[in-house]
Amino acid sequence: MKLLQPPDWAPPKGYANGIAARGTTIFVGGQIGWNAQQQFETDDFIAQTKQALQNVVAVLRAGDAGPEHMVRMTWYVIDRDEYNARLKELGAVYREVIGRNFPAMSCVAVAALMERRAKVEIEVTAVLPDAL
Repeated sequence: MKLLQPPDWAPPKGYANGIAARGTTIFVGGQIGWNAQQQFETDDFIAQTKQALQNVVAVLRAGDAGPEHMVRMTWYVIDRDEYNARLKELGAVYREVIGRNFPAMSCVAVAALMERRAKVEIEVTAVLPDAL
């Protein structure tokens, strides 16, 4: 993988502006903050985000990949204000689950998600490099 950063741009914080990669592409469908039995254990935004990230990692592992292979991540949140107010907590949970892997990211505030209790949904594209 190669990070794409225009030389005259300020460096991004917590994401990449672009990534070039070659290999097997893994598409992780939108993961929400419920457990493996599709049950919510909490309505807290940070706890749901942690579970959604753990779900992303579990799907990546099923494809023999990990967070280090992520090239794109899209977040859908139902409360933009809560997202911004809790960025420090989000950063801590992100680093705990994902580590210091920062793909190209987008975050979109939406009116609602398909599961009524869901506060966040995260989808990922990863590229598992071809074996040499």
